[in-house]
Amino acid sequence: MSFNSIGEMFFAKRKSSPDKTAYMFKEAGEWKSVNFKDVVDQGEKIAAGLASLGIKKGDKVAVVSANRLEWALVDYATVSLGAVLVTIYPSLLKEQVRYILNDSEAKVVFAEDDVQMEKINSTKEKLSFLKNFITIDVKNSKIDAPWMGIDKLMDAGAAHLESDPNCVANALAEVTRDDWLTLIYTSGTTGEPKGAILTHGNLLSNVEGGLKCLSVGPDDTFLSFLPLSHVFERMAGHYLAFYAGATIAYAESIDAVPVNMGEVKPTVMASVPRLYEKMYARVLENVELGSGAKQKIFHWAVGVGKQYIHKVMYKQPIGGLLQFKRNLAYKLVFSKLAERVGGRIRFMISGGAPLSGEIAEFFGSAGIMILEGYGLTETSPLITVNTLDDFRYGFVGKVGPGIEVKIADDGEILAKGPNIMVGYYKKEAETKEVIDDEGWFHTGDIGHLEDGFLKITDRKKNILVTAGGKNIAPQPIESSMVTSKYIEQFLMIGDRRKFCSAVIVAAEEPLQKWADAKGLKYNNYAELVALPGVEELISADIDRLSAGLASYETIKKFILATAPFSIETGELTPSMKVKRKEVIKNYQKEIDAMYE
Repeated sequence: MSFNSIGEMFFAKRKSSPDKTAYMFKEAGEWKSVNFKDVVDQGEKIAAGLASLGIKKGDKVAVVSANRLEWALVDYATVSLGAVLVTIYPSLLKEQVRYILNDSEAKVVFAEDDVQMEKINSTKEKLSFLKNFITIDVKNSKIDAPWMGIDKLMDAGAAHLESDPNCVANALAEVTRDDWLTLIYTSGTTGEPKGAILTHGNLLSNVEGGLKCLSVGPDDTFLSFLPLSHVFERMAGHYLAFYAGATIAYAESIDAVPVNMGEVKPTVMASVPRLYEKMYARVLENVELGSGAKQKIFHWAVGVGKQYIHKVMYKQPIGGLLQFKRNLAYKLVFSKLAERVGGRIRFMISGGAPLSGEIAEFFGSAGIMILEGYGLTETSPLITVNTLDDFRYGFVGKVGPGIEVKIADDGEILAKGPNIMVGYYKKEAETKEVIDDEGWFHTGDIGHLEDGFLKITDRKKNILVTAGGKNIAPQPIESSMVTSKYIEQFLMIGDRRKFCSAVIVAAEEPLQKWADAKGLKYNNYAELVALPGVEELISADIDRLSAGLASYETIKKFILATAPFSIETGELTPSMKVKRKEVIKNYQKEIDAMYE
């Protein structure tokens, strides 16, 4: 079925699947569920409440909150009126929140709790457009004027519906695919944030295309933990899952994901690569702690699994002997891994950053399919995606339905289709820089097509040119290095330098276990990475992972960061991408010392 708007899709579920569980969330240690009818009823009350405040088509409504049912309700309520939802990462600092609220000209803000309210209160006198302040977590927040609880807004909405039962339905009828749905501020690794304007049609085309590529339905359960402020989760774990009639379970937190997987037993998950990297490192760590016999069985099983998954990947027949060995490998080894992720996973989706082909292949060999896709905020986000029937490790999949991709002369990936944003809000010059006169969006990524599959080699601005004139794409090397259990983050240096070096964030937990086993003493992360032997330990892994690299691509020296990269220090974007320039700036003295 085709819809004219996201709001129409939302309200349709009240008729088609009223009693089906739409959402699950944990409250006071217990998982609770709410069906589609109750969700739509609540969303309609919030929409009517906003209408009673004078919110109408085209107005901006902001939300700054972690993932929770109310986030989804605020989204659907806002866009059903034809208003535009402005999403703000809850991890942003108060000045960043102020910038987005002012730049977007938001008239209403929904803040999750006291922490988010304080960010807004501290800069309230500088907020030019805000008229209404609403708190989501009513039970745990101290609500003083001008704030009001979301429960009071819903009461106002219920009263408004009594006096005008069709107020929301009438507004919804006026919303089309061409109308603005949302402003998503790209965190950007350079410059100030830019508000990408996405329409109902942009996101609906992505959802419809995604459902053609990925078999998702009412029997599926999504575990949602990536920020809904991130377009990847908004499209895949929010709109697509709802459209398909699946159940969405909200994880308590990112740290609680492993526990929540065992409780919810999801069938589908979307994540950035960091989760898979950590899972991979944990598996290898557990293997190392096992006996020699157990290690031998594990490596045999992985070898069999890789043979099997490569036959599947290249659509080759699987012989009886290989099938028998693969079944045995699953029973002896891989079934335990499947249980750790809940035992029902059909596939996981990876996006937002490059995923190591080695990690995807490992999980595929274990029977856990990680389907990597590619896109940007400006493309809603899906451009390409691997599928269960058509995948290639090390590639980000084939082009999605209705989307065109071509490679420019300089290797940049260009995309065109119904998923491409309108432009950047109030930034005409920046819009013209990325969308050319023929409608092609310039992604800024370098890559190539092979048998219809797209391979990303690096960001256009990230290419390193050494003092010797050698061009190096750091992204594949960085992705390989973080497969080491001792490396959390890896930033390669080498532009205009005589050799390549790196700034490395060590993986704290594995390093702690190593230090404790040796009886070494430390009080904090900085002391841990400064322990004797740590550099040699990480250097040995770098050497191992550098096999096959050209001499000029290898890491000759490195420094260990004194603290993990963070949003507060400016080294990470809210979507956890490393800001290369900021890291280099923060460690400039130490980097220069490596080259003296």
